[in-house]
Amino acid sequence: MAWLLRPDALQAFDDPEIKEILPRYIDVSRDKKPAMFMLSRSLEVEDLKGEDGWREHDKAVSEVLKMAEEGYFPDERPKFSLLDLKYRLSLEIASRCNLCERRCGVDRIKGETGTCGVKKPRVATAFIHMGEEPPITPSGTIFFSGCNFKCVYCQNWDISQFPERGEEINERELALLMDKLRERGARNINLVGGEPTPNIPWIIGSLRFVTRNVPIVWNSNMYLSEESLKLLIGLVDVWLPDFKYWEDDHALRLSKVMRYRDVITRNLSEVYKSGGEILIRHLVLPGHLECCTYPILEWIAKSTPRVLVNVMEQYRPEYMADKYEVNRPVSWEEVKLARKKAENLKLRWKSVS
Repeated sequence: MAWLLRPDALQAFDDPEIKEILPRYIDVSRDKKPAMFMLSRSLEVEDLKGEDGWREHDKAVSEVLKMAEEGYFPDERPKFSLLDLKYRLSLEIASRCNLCERRCGVDRIKGETGTCGVKKPRVATAFIHMGEEPPITPSGTIFFSGCNFKCVYCQNWDISQFPERGEEINERELALLMDKLRERGARNINLVGGEPTPNIPWIIGSLRFVTRNVPIVWNSNMYLSEESLKLLIGLVDVWLPDFKYWEDDHALRLSKVMRYRDVITRNLSEVYKSGGEILIRHLVLPGHLECCTYPILEWIAKSTPRVLVNVMEQYRPEYMADKYEVNRPVSWEEVKLARKKAENLKLRWKSVS
């Protein structure tokens, strides 16, 4: 019945552009190849800490990326795996929280909070989402409460700006939720919010207990620290980042973050270099074509050409947008000009819009 609502999603895996950019994800979704986390869970590594642990980690990730190309299903779980090491390193980062580029430095393990306000993972809602891009739909979407951004126009502000909303969930419960969504027909597990980044240690911990082969989609603002990004490479099957702004002063004014362009372009470049499969979302903001949309699309065309791009028309003024220049809906003319720019740059966006 769900497919009747989204025939484009049913047909998406046969689309030539989608097959070219997301081939491994399609195979994992169809259970023809193992999810990345299963490969990391199968690779034995030395039980090391600190800098020695990071050196062991980086060496093992290179091995996992090679294994991903081969596509065989692992049949054993070692005593201590790359996934276990990633979990340990994530706890080290969280103990002086540098999960995102705010680098608050608080001890999240002891319950201290930084800008995001997140103590432990809280799930606001989880369901089979039929409204994502065609290759992502139907998506087993898990919305975490809390966010490291303070976007004045956030359409999910009721959970992103209130980290106490939702139900606290532990690692085994989160794994069970992922399994159940997959069993109900989800093509993937789509980690979003709010923002998943403040919950990285607990998400990684939960993957130790997931029993179903299911691709992981990282649906994020991508304001990750370099350390966090390293931990996610080798676990994430599809990267679904927002690329919001080109001008840093706009990011500071509208989302209260610094060094936005440097952080986002650094992280996207690193994922691209690692061979990650990427679908970039760009939400067209009213009055921001020349300053943000056009240079963002130009950067993507030059720096990460083999990705899918969704030039999004959904902006509407929400939350506190009435106090800023983005206090009107985006016009259809602005959307058409943005998509024309993407077309002229030969970006692959039509199939996912």
